[in-house]
Amino acid sequence: MLTKAQKVKKVEAGVEDIKRAKTLVFADFSGTKFEELRNLRVDLKAIGAKFQVLKKRLLRIIFEKSGIEFNPEQFESQVGTVFTDKDISEVAGIVYKFAKTTVGENKKERFQILGGFDILAKKFMDAKEVKTIGELPSKEILLGQLLGTIIGPARAFLYVLDQKSKQTINN
Repeated sequence: MLTKAQKVKKVEAGVEDIKRAKTLVFADFSGTKFEELRNLRVDLKAIGAKFQVLKKRLLRIIFEKSGIEFNPEQFESQVGTVFTDKDISEVAGIVYKFAKTTVGENKKERFQILGGFDILAKKFMDAKEVKTIGELPSKEILLGQLLGTIIGPARAFLYVLDQKSKQTINN
């Protein structure tokens, strides 16, 4: 059990984390193994995010001190929070893929996404919304697909011109 001084330090550190963060993702980690959580932390650290376990009451106090109207005590299970200064699309993919790797014997994920919070927009996103964003390909892949779609007709037109020029030379 934490002493009052330790709790005050956690709240102060949490307020600092909120100041630097743009997005939060909440997850139930109750069935997840320590090794798996360590792997998640390593993956998140690579993009500058961090996964932290705080009691819901302390998290509520952190939100109040940061001027955020959100009560994490609405979640029935344990809550782990991902703090990131990135957009939701960057962190949701990592968290979603991690959750998919924690499927237990009963075919249910041991690590479950509970939702997310966009600090700048002050908007809560439910679990379904965060999972949907997490299922999307990365920004680079989407840009590549868009570029391929734009270039496709031009490439086809150039092919037709090439074949037509070969036809003209042969005649």
